[in-house]
Amino acid sequence: MDATGTLELLCADAWRAVTEEKLGDWRLRAAGGFTGRANSALAVGDPGMPVEEALARVCDFAHAHGIPPVVHAVEGSETEQAVEAAGWVPNTGHAAGHLVSVLLGPLGRGADGVEFLPGPSPDWWELTAGAREPSPAQRHVLTTGEIGYGVAEVTAGAVRAAITGDLLHISRLAVRPEHRRRGLAKALMAASGAWAAERGATQCVLQVAVDNAPALALYEALGFREHHRYRYWVPACEDRSL
Repeated sequence: MDATGTLELLCADAWRAVTEEKLGDWRLRAAGGFTGRANSALAVGDPGMPVEEALARVCDFAHAHGIPPVVHAVEGSETEQAVEAAGWVPNTGHAAGHLVSVLLGPLGRGADGVEFLPGPSPDWWELTAGAREPSPAQRHVLTTGEIGYGVAEVTAGAVRAAITGDLLHISRLAVRPEHRRRGLAKALMAASGAWAAERGATQCVLQVAVDNAPALALYEALGFREHHRYRYWVPACEDRSL
């Protein structure tokens, strides 16, 4: 497994689907439709069979779990080229963005006004998942692993911080509209870095859609740089709504 594949697997460990099956090095994942990452086949490494046969297995798994077949492949990789050659197409209908930048950057050093909760509060759920009472799939994906539930100023902002290997994996960073442009996102990032350093992390990783210009600008200002990109693919004849 190359460095990019290893990084993809670490990120996957920080974002666990409800159901996962191994297909060689590939991971087949389903979580009731909650997020593309948790409902796609992570196609890194060797699936242990020809790619076309592996893609048929991806379709069987997806249909068995009531989700559209989707492959998550590193942009420009041999695997992605094989997926395209098999007749799959970019999942441009994916609402959150089908092309994603994976960024690496330094850990923040702490900030005032941010605390880490022992568990997710209703306000944390509302801001990060859109509902004060999450679905079973949301609860599983967002709470599985060594997780920190960061909040700023009584949940004016919130973040999910996960430890994966020696990395801090940041996701669900959100600030309420009426509290934006006050530095809360930077404070949440800085506090997450200090929290993660205490748990052995040495670096931070993020996954951001390439068309999310405000987020990319924030992370660039914090010293993050792109490591690679990945893209979602679907069979040409399938529903692309996931």
